[in-house]
Amino acid sequence: MPKGPKTHHVVPNPDGGWDVKRGGGARASSHHDTKREAIDRGREISRNQSTEFRIHNRDGRIASSDSHGNDPLPPKG
Repeated sequence: MPKGPKTHHVVPNPDGGWDVKRGGGARASSHHDTKREAIDRGREISRNQSTEFRIHNRDGRIASSDSHGNDPLPPKG
């Protein structure tokens, strides 16, 4: 399987709260009481590491995604 872009995810923690995890990682990079706090921290980590950033809903589905990596097709201009 080809390796895709590196990612960070905001995911619900089964014990409550929200975690920021690196894609494929077992452990959380950080844990937060609210989704908003997790998004803010996750976005900061994602920007610093130039990764894709994915925010999941409580049911685990991806709600939104931001790219902080190298865009293969940057806009011309």
